[in-house]
Amino acid sequence: MTAPLENITVVEVDNWMAAPSTGAILADLGARVIKIEPAEGDPMRDTGRSPKVENDDLKNYDLQFDVDNRGKQSVCINLTDPAGVSLVHKMCVSADIFMCNLLSQRQEKYRFDPATLLEVNPKLVHATLTGYGTSGPEAWRPGYDVTAFFGRSGLYDAMREGSDGIVPMARPAQGDHTTGLALLGAILAALRLAEKTGEGQIVETSLFETAVWTQATDYATSSVDLAPVRQRARNQMFLPTANRYPCGDGKWVVFNMPEASAWPKFCKAIGRGSWVDEERFVDPKSRFRLMHEIVPMVDEALSAKTRDEWGEIFDAAGLIWGPVLGLHEVPEDSQAEAINLFPVLDHETLGQYRTVSIPMRFQSADVKPRGRSPLLGEHTYNVLQDFGVSDSEIESLTQQGVIAQFSQEE
Repeated sequence: MTAPLENITVVEVDNWMAAPSTGAILADLGARVIKIEPAEGDPMRDTGRSPKVENDDLKNYDLQFDVDNRGKQSVCINLTDPAGVSLVHKMCVSADIFMCNLLSQRQEKYRFDPATLLEVNPKLVHATLTGYGTSGPEAWRPGYDVTAFFGRSGLYDAMREGSDGIVPMARPAQGDHTTGLALLGAILAALRLAEKTGEGQIVETSLFETAVWTQATDYATSSVDLAPVRQRARNQMFLPTANRYPCGDGKWVVFNMPEASAWPKFCKAIGRGSWVDEERFVDPKSRFRLMHEIVPMVDEALSAKTRDEWGEIFDAAGLIWGPVLGLHEVPEDSQAEAINLFPVLDHETLGQYRTVSIPMRFQSADVKPRGRSPLLGEHTYNVLQDFGVSDSEIESLTQQGVIAQFSQEE
């Protein structure tokens, strides 16, 4: 089978997780992704949580860096040296995509701005991911997903339970990976345009705008009436059949059945069929007014069985529900296994370990993780050779501190 992006070359100047996650997907899709790093490396290296395993080598391996950088080639170049910038320009001459997360002023400083690189290669796709965009009064502002994606976009506020609830904290890189998917979509569309027109394309996205898009259903009205979104606690939800509840083992389930007709079968499934005929619960408006009473009543009913026991009952009753799984439970989930959500990578020294699949599957194409993440500077020599840099030039550039290679590719 052929990889969708076979023979596509990507030059990537970025760090942390958002833009690198796009590069990881491009690599899974078959592109050659060349990651440009300084001698000290991407700051994301060696900052992830160590896995709690018995294998000492795997225990010390940075799996969180690995997932966003697998299948790439690492080239160490000092971008503060004009000779280093020239090397990146040399790569861009024949590359298809240049991708970065540099703010506009830094792109101009290093001569990686769209105008410069499209002179180097008029057919290049130039892609940028930032916190807040490349124009406007705050284009200068650095942003991480917790600040630009969750905080600035209103998402954190909307996720609070009750208007005075504590602002929640997101898990690592949720906004980064979502924005990485947005950048991927822009890049793939730009590649198609470049192919059709023969002209390069400039695309961008940001953590801020991607987060707003994820809340488009809310913003469809909020952008018009500018009214605050009411944060609803469990006892303030509109429907008891679209709410979340704990089971007897302390594990939770969530329901989403917005139809009024769901109430009778919901009551019968949880062993409270008598509620169907109670006058006080006669219609959705009545149930909404009495939500503060219904929620503890449902909690009490569900306390009789474990989450898994209830699951069989809910499925038999045709309810639309889902278990609230812990992160540690998902890799062993039968559905996750069926769709190969956690494929296995073979590492030449560490053995096998799970990674995370990109959220797309192809029936007749070669799409898969291409291998581990690169060691810092692992491919400097071979990549530069591929782009026409001679051995004597490589030696001279190494001596000058323009490039570095810490571990040559096997």
